This record gives sequence, structure tokens and C-alpha cells, in this order.
Amino acid sequence: MTTEGHTGRTVVVTGAGGGIGGEYVMAFAAAGANVVATDVAAAADAGTALAEKASAAGAGRVAFVAADVTSDADWERVVDTAQREFGRLDALVNNAAIYQGLGTKKHLTELTNDEWDRVLTVNVRGTWQAIRAIVPTMRASGGGRIVNISSTVARMGAPGFAHYVASKAAVDGLTRAAARELGPDAITVNGVAPGLVSDDASRTLNTGDYIAMAAKSRALGREMAPDDLVGAVLWLASPSSGFVTGQTVVVDGGGVFS
Repeated sequence: MTTEGHTGRTVVVTGAGGGIGGEYVMAFAAAGANVVATDVAAAADAGTALAEKASAAGAGRVAFVAADVTSDADWERVVDTAQREFGRLDALVNNAAIYQGLGTKKHLTELTNDEWDRVLTVNVRGTWQAIRAIVPTMRASGGGRIVNISSTVARMGAPGFAHYVASKAAVDGLTRAAARELGPDAITVNGVAPGLVSDDASRTLNTGDYIAMAAKSRALGREMAPDDLVGAVLWLASPSSGFVTGQTVVVDGGGVFS
């Protein structure tokens, strides 16, 4: 993996306690970036261990902050940590979302108001709150990169979790709106839409047969691993993607063509 473009930059990664978020943190640190990794307090032990592992293995340093993406006070602590520890803030990866916590799939008529609100609050409002919180510091750094993690389900309309599908479609819309509004600040906003990743979270919600069927439907014909997402995320968070904004890049091995 190339380290070009990330050395000395500071990146905030949300949802860093999980498998995919951890892959992003490790990759940024290996590429020379300093990382503020965040996740909820329940994931603090895993997040702290990840920060120590990534700092030891990579060229960049990693600081973990226990934070809820829907808390403005927590976002103040995240931004303060980036400024205090690393002196700047260059990129944000909005990875935090409720997915594994959805539990079992339900028909949309069986979802409760509370279930709907919980998912939309974290997945959409939390993404917007993150952007709102980091923009002033990013402006002061001369611009930056925002990468929102979406999903191919926003295009496919996968059954069984309409609230999650709707939340990721909203993230796509927010990405385009934010790109328009933040362009004058030299801040690009893009998305990455993964297909079904074969990890613990996916296996909680999907059967082995369903995951195998998804793999077979892809042009590349295999299951998708968390590290398959790293290249697209690192590129969109780098200086070399500076004239790309308002786009959502599908990364799923050729299952969905956008």
C-alpha cells in the first residue's frame, strides 16, 4: 500500500471499534496519517487496543476517543483531541452506523417508531453532526476530505430492514448536498457504498446461503472482505482526489453497477 499523500495528515474515523472501522484506522496509520479513532463507550476497550496496535505497527499515531456521534459535546472532545494531539484536521471518515445492532430482519410494517428513529438518528443525523462539528477546524487547515460510508442497499432496496436502507439513501443525499455547500471551502465530500461484506456483522443478519448468493452475483465472483474497502476510502480521503466531490463510489466486486 502506498503512503503517498497521507503522511502528517490527521484523519477522524468513526465507528472504529468494529472490524471495518478498524481496517480503516490500521490502513491510515500505515500510510503515515495520524488518526483520531472514535466509537461508543461500550467499545472503548477494543478502541484503545486498536489505537495501541495501529500506533505500534504504522508510521502514524492513533488516539482513541469514546464518543457518541449524536452528541455535540462528544464531538467537541473529538475535535479538541485532533487539535491538541496533532494540530490539524484533514479528513473525516463517517463510518459509524447501526447495522449489526438491527437484530433480526423485519418487514417494514413490523418496524416500530422507536426502531426507525434509532437507526435514522445514528446513521443520518450522526453523519450530519460529524460534518457540522469538523468543518470549522477543517476550514482552518485549508480544506479537507469527508468520506461518508453508504451501502449498495440504497440502490437495491434490499428487504428486511427498510429503516437501514432509507438511512443509507439519506446519506447519499447528504453527501451531494454537503459537497455543494462545502466546495467553496475546498472541502470535498464523497461516499463509498460497500456491498455485503462477509464479516461478523453481516453474519448476524444474513444466512450463509444469502452471503454466498451475493458473492456469486458479483462480476468478481467472491465474498467481500473488510479490507476490500480500504483503497477507495484512502484515495477519497487523500489530496489526490481533490477534484472529485459529490460522488458515491460503489465497491462491491461488480454486483451493482451505478
